[in-house]
Amino acid sequence: MPLQNRVDPFGTIRAVPERGLFTGNRGIIHDPETKTLLKKRWALRAWIICACQFRDVRREPMGRNRTGGKAGWTELFFLDEVTALAAGHRPCFFCQRERAKDFVSCFGEAFDIAEPRAPQVDKRLHKERLASGGRPPGVALEDLAGLPDGAMVADGGTVYALRRGKTLRWSFAGYEQPNDFGMPNGKTLSLLTPATTLAVLRHGFRPVWHPTAEA
Repeated sequence: MPLQNRVDPFGTIRAVPERGLFTGNRGIIHDPETKTLLKKRWALRAWIICACQFRDVRREPMGRNRTGGKAGWTELFFLDEVTALAAGHRPCFFCQRERAKDFVSCFGEAFDIAEPRAPQVDKRLHKERLASGGRPPGVALEDLAGLPDGAMVADGGTVYALRRGKTLRWSFAGYEQPNDFGMPNGKTLSLLTPATTLAVLRHGFRPVWHPTAEA
């Protein structure tokens, strides 16, 4: 039975077999005895994206990974960086330092901040993330072309990622074949990727895609 630690682009944490390319966390939000989530879905404003492999460190997902047998941070998993960004996470300064520096640098350029810091990013994102109470703005089909690559939108419960002028339907297993915005004109979709992250993407940050996006 898979653990409930896979994150979809809405930021919802689900139990599915597929793990994905990245891990990450929102603090300690699980009970290590039962390996189940607590009622809360975050413990920190810093929602980060981490590498699954780092310095030969081995962890027991949703187990006791702190000294003294205490629960460590709750391991969450994402299909790819595009998915994690849509859910409101950003790269970790510990295991993905160069990616994190690039992200925060693009953030500074986007908002004209001379010395940007990660807590500034986290503060903005926490107001925009759907899983922490943000509301997704609507976006008309004809406006999709103005969004950056890596943005994610939803038509009800169906999620699409935008890449090279096309939409790729998302699932926990990967992306389906791209199409040319094949939805009725005049349709309004929900924009999942936070506004702050969209600005970072527009200023040059290039997210990591799952290999199925290259098919």
